[in-house]
Amino acid sequence: MKEQFVTYIKQLQNTITSRLAEIDGKATFEEDIWERKEGGGGRTRVIENGTVFEKGGVNISEVHGKLPKSMQEYFGVKDADFFACGLSLVLHPVNPMAPTVHANWRYFEMYDQDGAIVDQWFGGGQDLTPYYLFDEDAKHFHQTCKTSCDRHNLSFYPKYKARCDEYFFNSHREEGRGIGGLFFDYCKVSEEMKMQDWFNFVTGVGNSFLDAYCPIVVKRKDLPFTEAQKDWQEIRRGRYVEFNLVHDKGTLFGLRTNGRTESILMSLPPKVQWVYNHQPKEGSEEERLVEVLKNPVDWV
Repeated sequence: MKEQFVTYIKQLQNTITSRLAEIDGKATFEEDIWERKEGGGGRTRVIENGTVFEKGGVNISEVHGKLPKSMQEYFGVKDADFFACGLSLVLHPVNPMAPTVHANWRYFEMYDQDGAIVDQWFGGGQDLTPYYLFDEDAKHFHQTCKTSCDRHNLSFYPKYKARCDEYFFNSHREEGRGIGGLFFDYCKVSEEMKMQDWFNFVTGVGNSFLDAYCPIVVKRKDLPFTEAQKDWQEIRRGRYVEFNLVHDKGTLFGLRTNGRTESILMSLPPKVQWVYNHQPKEGSEEERLVEVLKNPVDWV
C-alpha cells in the first residue's frame, strides 16, 4: 500500500505543478530534493513572484524511522517505528479576489519491534480560504468535493465537510480559517471499507483538486482590486498563519519528527499584516466574509 501511494503522489505532484505553472504563465516551480537523516526525504516544489501566484508549494515527502517520544505519547504507544508519506500544497494568489487553497493527502503506517504493521490509515482533504466571498466559487468548490465523495459513500461529504469546519477553526478568534471543504483522518479498515477502498477514495479526492480550484483562480486572477483590498488580504493571511502555527496537526507532526522546516513552513504567505484590533466596516464585503467564517454555510 505504501509503495502504491508513493507512486500516486509523485504522479499527482507532476500533474498539479504542470497545470499551475501553465495558469501562472510567468513563474515556474523550483525543485528542491531533500533527505532526512533519520530516514526518508522528499521533493519540494515552490513557485514565487508569479503573475498569478505570489507564493505556493506542492510538496511530497516519504519519511520513516523511530517514532519520537513526543509522538509516542500522542499516539499512546511505546518504542514504535513509523512510515509516513503524503502530498501537501498551499497556494497564495496575488489577487485578493482569488482564494488561497490548501490540500493534503497522506498515508501512515506504524510497526512493532518485529517490523509488523500494527496500525495504518489514510488522511487528508482540501479547503478554500477566500478573502472576498463569491458564492458561486464556494458552491463550485464544495460541489466538486461532494461529487468526489458520493462516488464512494453518500455519507462522506456531509461528515467530512463538518469535520473540516470543525478542524480549520481558529478557536482563539472564534472563526473559521476559510469556507472549508473536506477533512478526513484515521481512515482505517472497517466492515465497509478495506485499505484499497480508502486508497481509491483518497486518490479520487486528490484527482478532483484541479477541477475544484483551477476554474476559480482562472476566473478571479485578473479582476481589478484596490490597495485597501490588498491590505485586507494580508490581514486575513495573518489569521491563516495563526492557524498553521497554533493549531495545525501536520505542522506540529512535521516539526516533532524532525521534518524539513523549510518545506513544512512553505505554507506561510510572503506578505502578512497584523493590524491591532482591526474590524471590517459595517455592511461591507469584508464583514460579510467574517460573518460566514463565524457561521459555516452548507454550500451544496
